Amino acid sequence: MDAYNEELKRTAYQKKAVSRLPAAEVLDLAIAFFATRGYRAGRTGRPNQVFVMGKAEGRLPRVTGEVSARADVGKPGTTLVTMDAVGEQLGPTMAEFHRSLRPRRSPAPATVDGKEPA
Repeated sequence: MDAYNEELKRTAYQKKAVSRLPAAEVLDLAIAFFATRGYRAGRTGRPNQVFVMGKAEGRLPRVTGEVSARADVGKPGTTLVTMDAVGEQLGPTMAEFHRSLRPRRSPAPATVDGKEPA
């Protein structure tokens, strides 16, 4: 059991990110992203949450992960994305998903001399 717990700790990936994309769009991106990489992914029974499952990796008999998105955290239009994964390949794949969110961020409204554009 200790070897199993060591593997869980070693391969864990847990991060939070902020996005300007709507929560539903983030979750749809996550499902498509992981499905194209050979993992099962879909919405869970909980709102705004996606599961990710895969076959054995390393010493783990099965790998799992989840992505959740909470809309309107802080400022309106801001989505908090929480990513959790365990697995020798799933952890780095989750990190890749995290990096893929950055270019998809819609830019913040531009300001001119501290004023909103007309």
